[in-house]
Amino acid sequence: MAIELTDANFDQLVMKSDKPVLVDFWAEWCGPCRMVGPVVEELSKDYAGKAVIGKVDVDSNPNISAQFGIRNIPTILFFKNGQVVDKQVGAVGKSVLAGKIDAQLK
Repeated sequence: MAIELTDANFDQLVMKSDKPVLVDFWAEWCGPCRMVGPVVEELSKDYAGKAVIGKVDVDSNPNISAQFGIRNIPTILFFKNGQVVDKQVGAVGKSVLAGKIDAQLK
């Protein structure tokens, strides 16, 4: 399961992670977000132990969303060593997201 990231735990779980991190910014009311959700869950299983896969509900965690300038959802940010290294806006297939994670694992 993807980790639920919040304003409270984001720094510890994402910024201080020693593994690459995928963060899915989403909202319950967002249709494309519901399409990406199952893909993110699959990736959390596929990359267990290799990468951190998390989700941020933008309605419940406005501070993180504002910090990273999230204007459109779904937006997926990829972090490595506490830095944003890649970004994907909009719904895409699993292979696109997996490729971006794989690039951070090298």
